[in-house]
Amino acid sequence: MAKTNNTEPLFPILPQPTGIARLASHAEHADDGHLIEFKSLEVRSILNKSVSKRLRWISWSINPYRGCEFGCKYCYARYTHEFLELRDPLAFERLIFLKQNAAWLLEQELRKIDPTDEIALGTATDPYQPIERRARITRSLLEVFARRRGHHLGIVTKSTLITRDIDLLTEIAKYNTLTLHITITTPNTELARLLEPRAPRPDLRFQTVQRLREAGLRTGILCCPLLPGITDTQEALNEMARRAAAADASFLAANPLFLKPCSRPTYLSFVREHFPSLVADYARRFDHADFAAPPYRQKLALMVEQARRLHGLSQRPLDVLPGDNARRPAKSSKPTVQQKLFA
Repeated sequence: MAKTNNTEPLFPILPQPTGIARLASHAEHADDGHLIEFKSLEVRSILNKSVSKRLRWISWSINPYRGCEFGCKYCYARYTHEFLELRDPLAFERLIFLKQNAAWLLEQELRKIDPTDEIALGTATDPYQPIERRARITRSLLEVFARRRGHHLGIVTKSTLITRDIDLLTEIAKYNTLTLHITITTPNTELARLLEPRAPRPDLRFQTVQRLREAGLRTGILCCPLLPGITDTQEALNEMARRAAAADASFLAANPLFLKPCSRPTYLSFVREHFPSLVADYARRFDHADFAAPPYRQKLALMVEQARRLHGLSQRPLDVLPGDNARRPAKSSKPTVQQKLFA
């Protein structure tokens, strides 16, 4: 048999995963949902130093889960599964990791940071997605904060499940600065079902805002993201502000859509299917950029401010004294504008 000088192995050895990808590769099955698998993930920390250029006021973020069941078409966080060597965009909503020992880790890590640092819970995954009903990881984290003093905590969710924890949220708010953000991208139920297929209906989220406000908690609405050609009109913003005011929201904030490469296939597929006339406009906006152009951002900021003033809503507070419920100013005397999102 002739010898060969080829020293390459017949089957090349693939590099072994490292860091968080290695931990994910050893994650054990924890639960099942409809077309979803849940796995237990052993993590070394729960507080993540924030490096976001969009959210510079945040010092630390907490995400009790990796991945999110809600499956929002525009979700910018799909890229986080790439760190686990999971590159299919759908994996983010089909394979969810439950972070183990989260409360114990938080207890240790809070001792090492400045309590006045801004901490955001739910920046890359919804802390109240459906699995939280059984896993209760978010509630365990709130139990830690309820024993602490002087922290600045913000929570972001689309879920009505947050009302389950009003007891803990009320206790946290007594001795810490707590701000709750309920994301409502659109009040239009039909559109919301297409955009956020497994998230609660918009009307239920408005009711959630009202319940949290009745409990004395500072709670505002994030109308995010504003979608070009779909939800970025003055009429749509005015209607959102009207409903926010009716729910007694503490504030209203809104930001334009941005599309990371990991988000584009899913979101642009949604546009092609439901808004084909906008395909060329999205290509012009996002083929060579992830973020909206500055003139467009400035235009939207003025429109949002106009909607807030029309309905007497405040801006989102970033530095408010503990115990201050940030009651919104009196409603404008101008007549309200009731318009449908789509003509």
